[in-house]
Amino acid sequence: MPLKDLLKKKDRVRTSSDAPEKGPTLSPDVPEFQFYRSTTTTRESIEPPAFPGDPQRETHLAPEAPRSGLKGKLRRHSNAGQAGPGAERGKSDGGHKLHFGRSRSGSSVNVPQDLPEVGGDGVARNEEEEARWEKRATMLVEGTVLKSGGTTPTIEVNNPMSSGSRNGPSRSNSFDATAGHDPESPEQKFQDAIDLHKEGDFVKSTKKFGEVADTKGPNQALAEVLYGLALRHGWGCEVNQELGLQYLRNAASNSAEVERLALQAGMKKGGAAKGELTIAIFELGNCFRNGWGVKKDPVAAKQYYETAANLGDTDAMSEVAWCYVEGFGTKKDKFKAAQFLRLRESKIGQPEVGNSWIWKDKYNPK
Repeated sequence: MPLKDLLKKKDRVRTSSDAPEKGPTLSPDVPEFQFYRSTTTTRESIEPPAFPGDPQRETHLAPEAPRSGLKGKLRRHSNAGQAGPGAERGKSDGGHKLHFGRSRSGSSVNVPQDLPEVGGDGVARNEEEEARWEKRATMLVEGTVLKSGGTTPTIEVNNPMSSGSRNGPSRSNSFDATAGHDPESPEQKFQDAIDLHKEGDFVKSTKKFGEVADTKGPNQALAEVLYGLALRHGWGCEVNQELGLQYLRNAASNSAEVERLALQAGMKKGGAAKGELTIAIFELGNCFRNGWGVKKDPVAAKQYYETAANLGDTDAMSEVAWCYVEGFGTKKDKFKAAQFLRLRESKIGQPEVGNSWIWKDKYNPK
């Protein structure tokens, strides 16, 4: 993702869009072929891809079977993780019929077990629901950090961009507004790092991001996110996914503390670090999904994606929808996936090719 798109995540404008037109209805006389994919314990109905404008069958006689993949701009993944029983009606589960189905665990060592329920259908559509999800997000981040043995991650490894080390982060989360245009001020270094990145000088850019992300110095959350991504992907430095993960966790922890205090003060829209918190949580979800610096954890990936999605991140909305369609870290649930993709389209302001299925009547909220 381009750096400018990452920086724009904090202030995307909410817009609305109209539903795409539906295709014609097929005659009942047209024969229908049904295909099944089965294992020892399950049997799933699959269908070929559908596209906007394709003829549709009437579904009042029998519910539509779930399809094997999600159309649209969702990233495909070869390992679909923990695929549970589908949440749609009409799903055929051979294991249930033979009485040897087993409920899958939805727990993860990277997700606190005492997270509060947010109510509703699990999709934040207004300010009040988003505030509840933000409170839950702070508990998700801080609970995971506490389980690791501290209120914030302690980084005790050498910075690949310097000869120093990082020991015990401070609690600074914002730039000094009185620093002006001092070339040595954190805010000026951060801006220089962005400019250098745009110019393609990743070595100097990453070095400056590291200086502003220094846990013994400015400890600025957004710089920690960008420095963590640089370490994860090797932008101007050697790849160090473990250290990159620590910086992302530190960014999430610092931002969560700011937002927790803001919510306690009655600020429903959150505090100054909401954007940083959202981006950090989304990128941590990517780490858990792909095994970047940590063992792959589908359950944690889905939880982090879902949290970021309910804080307004449109990329996270696509990813958590993919999780629900493919059963990655959760039970399959195309209804829930449709809700997140509808929310995404309302925010980006336009329908997406291949996602016309989400506007079928059966996916309307009850």
